[in-house]
Amino acid sequence: MTDAKPTRLERIETAGGAQAAILTIAHPPLNLFDKVLFEALTADIAELTANPPRALLLRAEGKLVSGGVDVHVFDGLSIEQGAQLWESLFEKIIQPLEALPCPVIFSAHSLTLTAAFEIALACDIILAAPKAKFGLVETVVGLTPSMGGPQRLAERAGSGRAREFVMTGDLYDAPTMAEWGVVNAIHEDVDTAAGVLLARLAEGPTKAHAATKEIIGAWRSGGVAHADSVTPEVSGKLFATEDLQGAVRSFLAVGPGKATYTGR
Repeated sequence: MTDAKPTRLERIETAGGAQAAILTIAHPPLNLFDKVLFEALTADIAELTANPPRALLLRAEGKLVSGGVDVHVFDGLSIEQGAQLWESLFEKIIQPLEALPCPVIFSAHSLTLTAAFEIALACDIILAAPKAKFGLVETVVGLTPSMGGPQRLAERAGSGRAREFVMTGDLYDAPTMAEWGVVNAIHEDVDTAAGVLLARLAEGPTKAHAATKEIIGAWRSGGVAHADSVTPEVSGKLFATEDLQGAVRSFLAVGPGKATYTGR
């Protein structure tokens, strides 16, 4: 273990001048989610919420993305304390991460267990290295994943796959996760690929990306009819953005694909 802060939040500028951010878990030797790591992530996500970048990358350093949760976190909790733990993690990590008004990428270079995978499932896009493996193995302590993993896995892969994944507690490789629609893409050099995607998304029409997330969020909570009902207002607001107005003028003047975006 180390006394250093277990996360590192970096603000960067892409080659195109867009403001992006990289949040790295660096909590050796196993990047276990203990009280210190949860508190550090809570503070980082609060900072990102207060001052959102135009795109965010979550990644980890070390041999593993994460070996899971430090079981000391669960030791001796009462029913009320257990419920309060999950409520706090939803309120301070999962829900604000999903609510960021920008694309959020998760890069998995190796074994990604329990809380780390649940956080990945709260991101917009998951990239993985070919040898990465994923697991929700809470059954080893008589628990079920409770940071939103089962339901978000079910959303991506189907309820039958989610039940299998959680109940068996097995490890699943990146190709399987890609086949199931959980992992978006597999890359030999996943960190480089994630950096390229981060820049591409950060340099895009940020408010349009936020609108996409809002419309899909409406579908998640209320289905197609609810998403249809909010789309006119959500999308209509984009006509006041500098990015849409400039891109339309660019398209009419020189054709598609030539516009540049400022995020405004």
